[in-house]
Amino acid sequence: MNVLVFVGIHTLLAIALNLLLGYAGQISLGHAAFFGLGAYSSGILTATYSWNPWLAMLVTASVVASVAFVIGFPILKLKGHYLAMATLGLGIIVYILFNEWVDVTGGPSGFSGIPNLQIGSLIFDTDFKNYYLIWIFVLGCVLLSVNLANSRIGRAFRAIHDAETAARVMGVNARLLKVQVFALSAMICSIAGSLYAHVMTFIAPPSFGFNISIELLTMVVIGGLGSIYGSFLGALLLTTLPEFLRFMNDYDIVFYGGLLMVMTIFMPGGLVRGIPQLFRKIRGSGKDKGNANA
Repeated sequence: MNVLVFVGIHTLLAIALNLLLGYAGQISLGHAAFFGLGAYSSGILTATYSWNPWLAMLVTASVVASVAFVIGFPILKLKGHYLAMATLGLGIIVYILFNEWVDVTGGPSGFSGIPNLQIGSLIFDTDFKNYYLIWIFVLGCVLLSVNLANSRIGRAFRAIHDAETAARVMGVNARLLKVQVFALSAMICSIAGSLYAHVMTFIAPPSFGFNISIELLTMVVIGGLGSIYGSFLGALLLTTLPEFLRFMNDYDIVFYGGLLMVMTIFMPGGLVRGIPQLFRKIRGSGKDKGNANA
């Protein structure tokens, strides 16, 4: 149940990044920063200032989305590897902040005493309860994202992804849309961070470092760029896989890199497109053998 809880949290993060990268074509190597801001802000507001956890989650998501909207205008002027480096820098700055602001965040020792979420007398203090809580959020995020992807705005995102200049010529406000999807993506990451904080009741900087951003990128690419359901497949695979790779200790990131290379070469469309293609090939080869025998 605990693993499935983390599959849900990672699915939220993967969907957030996929909206930005898979649909709008804007790469980010710093989404762990928004994940961490959501977690630490909710944790500090509830544990230090005794805020209601739900109110803290709402306020945090709004503030993180607003911050992402503001910084998105200068960052999203960049393209390609320049954009990747800018978002990487953002992630590093936030990570250093978590480590060095000891009086507020607890520094490298982490931050504890975060309360569980609660609805009336129902306290989400077990993996079983958290499982249903997290997956209700995942279902809501999937419905929102699928509807957005199939809307006029979603088609504008894909137009920007495929040919930004052509989209601008057709009247699409590419700059504003890119900033908006960046803010939406950050908000979803913030909500995932708040849920993570209240589920774990303890957070520490390593949970929001560069490795997390790389894992999210791997989930999106392996699951399938431009596919909401692919985000779930990527999160499911890369969240359950470490359970079988514990013997590799810190070298699991090497395995992720190798897996990303193999998937990019042999399944460039990700699992969501590669699995149906594989079944079609198997079915086609079976028919060819049957015709040859006949």
